Amino acid sequence: MNRVAIIGSGGAGKSTLARQLGVILQLPTIHLDREYWQPGWVMTEREARVRLEAQMIAAERWLIDGNYGSTMDVRLAAADTVLFLDLHPVRCLWRVIMRGLRWRGRTRSDMAPGCPERLPGWDFLTWIATYRRRQRPHIKQLLDQLPSTTGVHVLSSPRQIRRFIQRVRLETSLGKAALTAALNEVERFA
Repeated sequence: MNRVAIIGSGGAGKSTLARQLGVILQLPTIHLDREYWQPGWVMTEREARVRLEAQMIAAERWLIDGNYGSTMDVRLAAADTVLFLDLHPVRCLWRVIMRGLRWRGRTRSDMAPGCPERLPGWDFLTWIATYRRRQRPHIKQLLDQLPSTTGVHVLSSPRQIRRFIQRVRLETSLGKAALTAALNEVERFA
């Protein structure tokens, strides 16, 4: 895993997973929210975002978290691994509301300076509530179009995310060949 894209609804845990995997895999971690927002919650112009993202994905190694549908297809095509966090909307809504309360008035490390957390607005909450119905079909279509060499992982619960992290940590510490041999040995005696 040298080029990892993490996508999913707001509140799914993209930035948290990105921070954890970035450390484990020793990958430069890019939070698109941090790159695209300017102080005062001003969004960077689309053309500038497209240019910036082209520069980011040209690197040999990266881990990028964020959706931004206007450039998602290019990012996914450049990735060797895609993690789609497909958590239930109620869980995501709860997390976003709690994050707003916990961080209110302060800027999170995955956000741009000058963009303090605030309680989520109705539009954002609606986007999260309807994400599975409105966004997921398009994302599934994009994932289905990726080459078979791209590792696509759809993680739909915190438990699946934790297990994925544990597996990556184990593979990284043992090396993939050693892990495969160990798993084959366990299966042989089962």
